[in-house]
Amino acid sequence: MSAPSVPRLTLADVEQFLYREARLADEHDYDGWESLWTDDGIYWIPAGGASAEDPDTQMSIVYDNRSRIALRVAQLKSGKRHSQTPPSSVRRMISNVELMGTDGGDHLVGANFLAVESRDRGTTIWAGRAEYRLRLVDGQPRLAHKKVTLVDRDRALFTLSFLI
Repeated sequence: MSAPSVPRLTLADVEQFLYREARLADEHDYDGWESLWTDDGIYWIPAGGASAEDPDTQMSIVYDNRSRIALRVAQLKSGKRHSQTPPSSVRRMISNVELMGTDGGDHLVGANFLAVESRDRGTTIWAGRAEYRLRLVDGQPRLAHKKVTLVDRDRALFTLSFLI
């Protein structure tokens, strides 16, 4: 007897999920964005120029477990995060979405992004690649892991105080 197959997400399913995640972050719907995460979710933005593979041994811009993600969201919602008063105006474009395979029931996904942030200091363009582990929870895709590799990660960066 063969093992039961893991339900597969289609490319269209993945694209719609990534577009929704971007929209929730762009529109400052922090509760909606946070609801996309699994209980064991990890949000990682490595720093430096080397290929980042291990957040425990490499410098990070952000390395949040699930409780830290909740704290980050609470801080953004409080209105007391000076760097986001008033909130940045942000719009993201997601492209080159790829289904990279599966691992232990998680769907491995990659996508390029371009985010334009407008603040009093001016406009900043953030570009990079995001790698995701998406997990079906109650039939819906959720973020189990998100790694954002910024193009400019090896340079001095403006404060990254919004959700990228």
